[in-house]
Amino acid sequence: QVQLVESGGGLVQAGGSLRVSCAASGRTFSTYAMGWFRQAPGKEREFVAAINWSNGSTYYADSMKGRFTISRDSAKNTVYLQMNSLKPEDTAVYYCAASEIDDALWPLEYSGISGMNYWGKGTLVTVSS
Repeated sequence: QVQLVESGGGLVQAGGSLRVSCAASGRTFSTYAMGWFRQAPGKEREFVAAINWSNGSTYYADSMKGRFTISRDSAKNTVYLQMNSLKPEDTAVYYCAASEIDDALWPLEYSGISGMNYWGKGTLVTVSS
């Protein structure tokens, strides 16, 4: 059974940086897409970034490009989201997600909530002004 455990959230000042992590277990993830989504208070969950585990290709929501970077460490079965130049509107619970990948559907399928089959419980990131 796939388990995803996020960590690294916390309080950071606007303009600062933070890296959140997602430790994955229960599968060999070489044929998976992994992603980060976020949900701010009172808002719907939205896509942040995704990575194709096998080849490392990445995909970002337009509003995250240039500030956020997704990466993976295969030896540690861990996916990271490096967040720079943080803004108060980045305050949200950040969720890690995973799904077996169909390369023909990469990346768009995995930028949608319905495209991901496994979810972590989330880690809270709060950006103060």
